[in-house]
Amino acid sequence: MSVVRFATTQALFETFPELSQRISAEPTEQFPTEFLQSLVAAGKIEDAVTFCAYLLPRREAVWWACECVRARLGNVEEGPAAGLLAAEAWVEAPDDERRQAALDVGTRGDCNDPLTWVALAAGWAGGFLVSSPYPSIPMPQYMTARATRTAILISALSANSQQRPAYLQARIADGIRLAEGEA
Repeated sequence: MSVVRFATTQALFETFPELSQRISAEPTEQFPTEFLQSLVAAGKIEDAVTFCAYLLPRREAVWWACECVRARLGNVEEGPAAGLLAAEAWVEAPDDERRQAALDVGTRGDCNDPLTWVALAAGWAGGFLVSSPYPSIPMPQYMTARATRTAILISALSANSQQRPAYLQARIADGIRLAEGEA
């Protein structure tokens, strides 16, 4: 069953206005997965990663980031994998305790490490940006998409320049399958 929440690409851009600054292509009335495929066909691979990160609901976006990072980095030692494991735990049971655990790992991590960004993607999937003693401000919806995009693009940097487009295209295909409910 499809998890696409938007009837058109335009609707996604209207929900997330910052996409206009992050993607060079103009929004259309196409169905979002068709638009995503057209970005890939046009060679706009990083735009496609960005678009897919915003297209997927938060839980699916975190799962996609986890799968992408695992595909690139392979088996990660337990210590460095704390962010990935925390994010995967939240995906399997998305409660506030696991989300907060992922956020804690992510905020202590290295900003150049995709495992940190995977943890932040899960940690930013709910809760509050600011809370007591100040008025509570819910976490903005775009934070998970930003962290997902960052995790995937940083993980791609470990591939040589010839392998990187193929790696990202395969990950985008995974994202499309996930959006269409096939994964």
